[in-house]
Amino acid sequence: MTPKLRIDRTEATPLQDQLAARIRAAVAAGHLAPGARLPSARSLAAQLGVARGTVDAAYARLGGEGYLVTRGPAGTVVAPALRIGASPASRDRPAVTPPVASPVAPPWPRVLPFRMGLPALDLFPRALWARLVARAARRIGGAGLTYPDPAGLPALREAIAAYLAVARGVACGPGQVIVTAGYQGALALLARVLLRPGEAVWCEEPGYPLARQALAAAGARLLPLPVDAEGMAVPDAAAPARLAVVTPAHQAPTGVALSLPRRQALLDWAARRDAFVIEDDYDAEFHYVGPRLPALKALDAGDRVILAGSFSKTLFPGLRLGYLVAPAALAAALARASLLLAHGAPGLEQAAVAAFLAEGHFARHLKRMRGAYAARRAALSGAVAAAFGRSLALTAGPGGLHLLARCPEGTPAGWDTGAVARAEAAGLGPGALSAQFLGPARAQGLLLGFTNIADTEAAALAAALRRAVG
Repeated sequence: MTPKLRIDRTEATPLQDQLAARIRAAVAAGHLAPGARLPSARSLAAQLGVARGTVDAAYARLGGEGYLVTRGPAGTVVAPALRIGASPASRDRPAVTPPVASPVAPPWPRVLPFRMGLPALDLFPRALWARLVARAARRIGGAGLTYPDPAGLPALREAIAAYLAVARGVACGPGQVIVTAGYQGALALLARVLLRPGEAVWCEEPGYPLARQALAAAGARLLPLPVDAEGMAVPDAAAPARLAVVTPAHQAPTGVALSLPRRQALLDWAARRDAFVIEDDYDAEFHYVGPRLPALKALDAGDRVILAGSFSKTLFPGLRLGYLVAPAALAAALARASLLLAHGAPGLEQAAVAAFLAEGHFARHLKRMRGAYAARRAALSGAVAAAFGRSLALTAGPGGLHLLARCPEGTPAGWDTGAVARAEAAGLGPGALSAQFLGPARAQGLLLGFTNIADTEAAALAAALRRAVG
């Protein structure tokens, strides 16, 4: 018999989180045995007085964690492979060993279906990573316990330079690589060295909000340039600016690639104006359709491009490690600034990442991720098209980690932000395209991350999103 499941509307915890927690607890206590059938989503939603999308999302989430299995017409059951190790006399102790550790732990940002900016946490090789970290800890000597090199661990800088030469066509020496605290740390470093208060910075419109906010906080004057099917439009009569910040591989958030003529125009502008281009290479590793253009830095004969990379999308964001590939003339100044701002990144994590790259694990991990992402993207594309029909126009760029579902012309202003709020109330995490504009929004749509949605969950979650947004 299925235990009585309850939710508390006075709690701050979202309803979907409460329901998932109640089911986990029932399994752990032995009230839901392996193979036990749960009520249908419609039935449980009626019993609890919640939206069916809330139950669908909770079931899909628990399926991804390994607690539940969906068997089509046969319904949803507790995974038969779960091992329940507690006897009735010891039910106050943790009782369940799920086959896959839950990727959901931190309170912020919560890992909700469709959430952008996160890699597939269920695909990260945790056991291998644990071994590499443990090995690095055992090998640490006295020098490793002092302050780290502000430019980064030499072994990691060498590994990054070697990887970029093969994967992105970027010829650079380890001395040009500066290890940073993720992309935001890289921006803070560059702003410290290159910008004076009030200087202009070109940015994409729409674009990545956190990057613009970081630059504005450093005193930059932001000049948004429109993005079309070829990427950021470079003005013919270029307005003076000190920096341009672009995402050329897959523009954030539209997904388009910066065309070769636009790349050349940007490089020509930087050379004429004695300016620099920050190339945000945040997800270039994940390209699925057609040939991939080389990094902008690989075309940079004038040494005006600063490539910014991060391990947040390729490994995991909690690592907080990124890197810059700087023009040779800037490397020493950036290393000095790193000394003043943070005195380097933690050495233990750097050593583990260096081994991950040098021993070939990184290349194998990326290959596995690309295959899984291509399948997850295809599954979610089909599911969203089936759920929304012509009410949203789905576009998928040549690569990246999310889909863009555009609203048709004439959609009332603010629809996408309202839809996002309704979706979050149902335990889902899409983004709003209109929120990515610095000025007045010229378009609306939903940004749908697919990395943490398994193929088997796509249809149910797309249907739950359709019901949630109305």
